[in-house]
Amino acid sequence: MLQTIPYYQATGREEDVFSHAFKNKIPLLLKGPTGTGKSRFIEYMSHQLEQQIITISCHEETSATDLIGRFIIKGAETVWIDGPLTTAVKEGAIIYLDEVAEARPDVIVAIHSLTDHRRELFIDKLGKTVKAHDNFMLVASFNPGYQRGFKELKPSTRQRFIALSFEYPEAKTEVEILVNETQIDSDIAKKLVNIGNKIRNLTELGLTETVSTRLLVDAAKLIHSGLPKRLSVHVGVVEPLTDDLQTLQALKDLCDLMI
Repeated sequence: MLQTIPYYQATGREEDVFSHAFKNKIPLLLKGPTGTGKSRFIEYMSHQLEQQIITISCHEETSATDLIGRFIIKGAETVWIDGPLTTAVKEGAIIYLDEVAEARPDVIVAIHSLTDHRRELFIDKLGKTVKAHDNFMLVASFNPGYQRGFKELKPSTRQRFIALSFEYPEAKTEVEILVNETQIDSDIAKKLVNIGNKIRNLTELGLTETVSTRLLVDAAKLIHSGLPKRLSVHVGVVEPLTDDLQTLQALKDLCDLMI
């Protein structure tokens, strides 16, 4: 049973691009800062195309074995267990490797043969190759601005994908997202979006990450459930951005003037 289609507000032709990538069996790379809707977009498109989605949140310990599978001891037997990537390849699911640049290098090596004309997965521990199901699709995301020069994807890997860039939505669209996601009053949603855009333009603060749409949604949910507006913005938007006391106070003072 498919779940209710998640709300997603398109900002361009990304739905068409995804559909054509799926149809043509081309891997897709989503580029953009955290909290700009990449994961929600994938969930939305999997529902639109009526395809199962398997999401892997990659981190520095994510290895090829985690994705492909491993032998486990079950009673007196040694049994092979397929990993999520192998399952997706066999069953024809969409596999979404979130923040793929964070994973260990052997993950990139493992997916290479799935990202070209071969569309196959070699399982080294079994000595066998699995051809991808017709409905299998590989989607990956990464944040190009995060720790620049350290967590980048190699050009040889990037060129195996077509790519879409995700940015923070225009103000009008972001207001619509907040209202649809949280049922908050549109006037308050506009104030939250104005706060988000103001902080995003404060480049002199040197924030590692800036205000994502996700943070604004969180603050809007708190306000809608009855938490005071300024407190909601402090804990939902400001506190997640920095631990520097002076920067925190400056941001709190700014936000208090705007809501």
